[in-house]
Amino acid sequence: MAPKLPNIRYEHTPPVMSIAEVEQRFTPKSSLDLVTVAQALHWFDLPSFYDQIKWALKKPNGVIAAWCYTLPRVNGTVDTAIDRYYSVVSKPYWDPLRKLVDDEYRSVDFPFEAVDGDGETGPFEFVSEKVMDLEAFLQYLRSWSAYQTAKDKGVELLGSDVVEEFKRAWKSDEEGGDGKKIVKFPVFLRIGKVGEI
Repeated sequence: MAPKLPNIRYEHTPPVMSIAEVEQRFTPKSSLDLVTVAQALHWFDLPSFYDQIKWALKKPNGVIAAWCYTLPRVNGTVDTAIDRYYSVVSKPYWDPLRKLVDDEYRSVDFPFEAVDGDGETGPFEFVSEKVMDLEAFLQYLRSWSAYQTAKDKGVELLGSDVVEEFKRAWKSDEEGGDGKKIVKFPVFLRIGKVGEI
């Protein structure tokens, strides 16, 4: 779904690669300025991934930026429904690695130097906002890995009772009647540079 631009190359890589494969398929040693990881660092074999990143990034200032987002916030009523859906309805279907996201990537091993010299690699907090109607919001909930895991096991997490709860919460403070709300996603960024390794 990312835009195709002439100066960007997108690659879908296998989950495990040797450094020789990285060099052969993607990039020579010390050639990348930036590596980004969006909502996925917690899925990686971090020691292997970090070895590859340290090999591929330009020395000493190649940058790695990894971020995650936690539960969206809308308003008190919708947030209560979101929190219940997350901590009760979907909880049995989350992978244990999801705890790293709940911890806002604070406990993720991140062996890189601070970019600006203050010694901090984060997490730094931002907020991303998106205007959504209820159907778009429910579609977002269907994108959760826990939803997909449950679905693979024959369980529908967004059953009619749960959807009704979200409908009631969504309409509880409707002002304009168009059903659209600002959904705020807290984003937590870890950023560092490779240094002189």
